[in-house]
Amino acid sequence: MTNIPLNFGLIGAGGYIAPRHLKAIKDTGNLLVAALDKYDGVGIMDSYFPDAEFFTEPERFDRHMDKLRRLGSGHKIDYVSICSPNYLHDAHMRLSLRNDAHAICEKPLVLNPWNLDALSELEEETGKKIYTILQLRLHPAIIALHEKIAKGPADKVYDVDLSYITSRGKWYHISWKGDLSKSGGIATNIGIHFFDMLTWIFGNVKENLVKTHTEDHASGYLLLDIARVNWFLSINPDYLPGATLAAGKRTFRSITVDGEEVEFSEGFTDLHTRSYEHIFSGDGFGLEDARRSIEIVQKIRSQVK
Repeated sequence: MTNIPLNFGLIGAGGYIAPRHLKAIKDTGNLLVAALDKYDGVGIMDSYFPDAEFFTEPERFDRHMDKLRRLGSGHKIDYVSICSPNYLHDAHMRLSLRNDAHAICEKPLVLNPWNLDALSELEEETGKKIYTILQLRLHPAIIALHEKIAKGPADKVYDVDLSYITSRGKWYHISWKGDLSKSGGIATNIGIHFFDMLTWIFGNVKENLVKTHTEDHASGYLLLDIARVNWFLSINPDYLPGATLAAGKRTFRSITVDGEEVEFSEGFTDLHTRSYEHIFSGDGFGLEDARRSIEIVQKIRSQVK
């Protein structure tokens, strides 16, 4: 990576995940020059890049990017970090590439796998790349599991249980996250990075069955190349184990492989920064890396009545 700071734009500066991207941009020695969010309560930017331009309208942000692009090297935005609602990712990646900038987009990149094909064409047309954040692939415990399974018996099929409960209040259902057409539903919004992790470790999907899918929880079964996976996802704190509640915690993660717990409750703090470093080193995750998990969640939605 060059010592000359790269110029960044940020779309979705007021979102939940934006601070991790702000930190990653700063920690990697780069500069945020412009940000966009229709919500203007973005004081978090003062902690990182108080001099960045800020826009509440995408048209004006687009115009600013174009103006900087015309000023040439040293002024133009090199990367745009995208933290907007899921259903807007596609449009915001297009905006970025059309303005001669690479895109670093939160998951899911898109809601439907066929949208990846059109974005791939745009990459070819513009010469710019789209990267996604698949941070669990960079988590030390998950890397260790990946290596362990890769060295295991070639004909072994593992039994995997995944549970992820992350409590959310009533606001969740009123926001875009509670709208299936905008977020993709529970499995997409809070589960997609786990589905990516599972297929990265255990291979392709042979069977994908949904058991339940409501506004606050979902469960199902995946048959992968070398694993049988039962999964459960929820935002309802009523599903939290008693020990978790007693400890005053509102999030529970559990993955067992053949009954053995995989400990990965810690180590999440700097994964976005590591993801950025991964991109700058030439090893970033792109469109095709995201495809299998997007196919899984789209298939799940297709089974919801």
